[in-house]
Amino acid sequence: METESKFLQKIQTGRPLISDGAMGTLLHQRGVSFDQSFDELNLTSPALVAEIHREYIEAGSNMIQTNTFGANRYKLAQHGLEKRVGEINTNAVELARRVVLASYKDVLIAGDVGPLGVRLAPFGRVQPEEARIVFREQIEALISAGVDLLIIETMTDLYELHEAILAARDVDPDIPIVASMTFTRDDRTLLGDDPAKVARKLKEAGADVIGVNCSGGPNQILRILKQMVQAVPTGKFSVMPNAGWPEQVAGRIMYPASPEYFADYALAFWQAGACLIGGCCGTTPKHIAVMHQAIENAPPGKGPNGFSLAAVEREEAPPEGMQPTQLADKLANGRFVFAVEVDPPRGLTSEKLMAGSSLLKEAGADVINVADSPMARMRMSPWAVCRLIQEKIGMETVLHFPTRGRNLLRVQGDLLAAHALGVRNVFVVMGDPTAIGDYPDAMDNYDLVPSGLIKLIKQGFNTGVDHAGADIGQPTSFFAGCALNLTAVDPDDEIKNLRRKVRAGADFILTQPIYDPLAAKAFLERANEEIGGLKVPVLIGLLPLVSARHAAFLQHEVPGIEIPEEVQARMARSGDREARTGIEIAIELIYQIKQFAQGIYLMPAFNHFDYAAEIIETTREGN
Repeated sequence: METESKFLQKIQTGRPLISDGAMGTLLHQRGVSFDQSFDELNLTSPALVAEIHREYIEAGSNMIQTNTFGANRYKLAQHGLEKRVGEINTNAVELARRVVLASYKDVLIAGDVGPLGVRLAPFGRVQPEEARIVFREQIEALISAGVDLLIIETMTDLYELHEAILAARDVDPDIPIVASMTFTRDDRTLLGDDPAKVARKLKEAGADVIGVNCSGGPNQILRILKQMVQAVPTGKFSVMPNAGWPEQVAGRIMYPASPEYFADYALAFWQAGACLIGGCCGTTPKHIAVMHQAIENAPPGKGPNGFSLAAVEREEAPPEGMQPTQLADKLANGRFVFAVEVDPPRGLTSEKLMAGSSLLKEAGADVINVADSPMARMRMSPWAVCRLIQEKIGMETVLHFPTRGRNLLRVQGDLLAAHALGVRNVFVVMGDPTAIGDYPDAMDNYDLVPSGLIKLIKQGFNTGVDHAGADIGQPTSFFAGCALNLTAVDPDDEIKNLRRKVRAGADFILTQPIYDPLAAKAFLERANEEIGGLKVPVLIGLLPLVSARHAAFLQHEVPGIEIPEEVQARMARSGDREARTGIEIAIELIYQIKQFAQGIYLMPAFNHFDYAAEIIETTREGN
């Protein structure tokens, strides 16, 4: 067919075709509610749809997409329109054709086919053959009405996209097909497929053009495009990014990427291998216009000769969930960090903990450590607490991860769970023995010591394999910490264990509470000398004293804590100012610790978040 070969010929000419941008974004901006069927507007408000088509053509689009993204039986049924599939799709094509004819420009019409809005088996109840029938119904209407090509877009499931391609080939084996997937922040599809696999599968399925659309902004799309091109070097590729990740502002959905931002990326997409470039959610005719202009102004030839990707490549970042954590960033940049430990609640109520975490955030804490069953006492899972704090308070957490009580299966499953919940800072410890806690007869075994778990995390999971060397799908990005006792009874043994942890890949160190900074500094200097350079940042533990009795208890009953006699005497002389004296001592210690460590690991006793907040506010000044 002439129209089919016309599209295929155009994408061979060197310069990429420019498609249009968002339809739904502009319809909503012009008063159409998200509760309405945008596809029905082809029948009820054709002038509104036609106006948007016209604006994109004037902006420089060589191809426009029909207003049929949701015009399949399943989605139209939500509005009682399931019997009007043929009518809505046919009218959409005729409407687009009238606008093209009126423009007197050479513009192609792509029949837009979106997801069905239902899950296919085995993840849903709709069987593949049922999905193919529904796709065929819509595609038959589009092809019969005379589209130049099909664009099957914003797909999250490769199996669903495969059924759509098969349906199209059933209707017309020669119709050109652009098959486009969307990706989440971690550069994977919603079902976990990476760009390379997607590209290969779409090529095998018979797509003429392999596409990525929606997802995030141009930066992420460029990164995904490069992976696709590397996987299928002979393929043709399409990119249609969102105008950044959407944000809700004053009840409105806003997209941050400006039209000007898209100009350089149009050239970057072309140079990276795209033959079809457009926009998705949040993009407007202005975005299309700057991309069209950038392509038109580029030197002739196969690609934008002389164009440098240096500017946009500097902006490229790892996918969401793979960037360094905020804690890692701060430590790498030499910031003095304040970490504060909290205990999970004993029951279901987390309001007090959330309030305390909010106070700590306001005071300037950098991260909140969540303990795991401290003193072997039953408490809420720290995974849940970390997730609650990160979601409700918007503050990064460190998950305490004891090896005690976990076999290899549970250790690895729990690590995957933590990463899936967005918790990527982990503090590896042995854990308290169950004999001292609520359930002294509970199982107390373990398969890994802390250095072994750190090795599993850093040399296994973070490289994409489990303890047995099996592929886990994609690497994790944990930032793993280890424990250190600066007042150990056997310093030689403590330094030997520290060496093992550092060699295993420990990223940071949290210490037991100290009250003698000179002794702590001397221990670190010795460890540095014996290990041959301790380059791992150290956060010194600090437990503010609340009373003389508290100090006595720590000194005589808690292993690993040494409180100098002068500190105990000072607390004893405080009278009714015991808590205030404890805060003053902590502040004095921090100013001394700042001279030789990179942070403080505060452990407020008895949930005295207010004490911790005051200490942070006082000592953070000047940072």
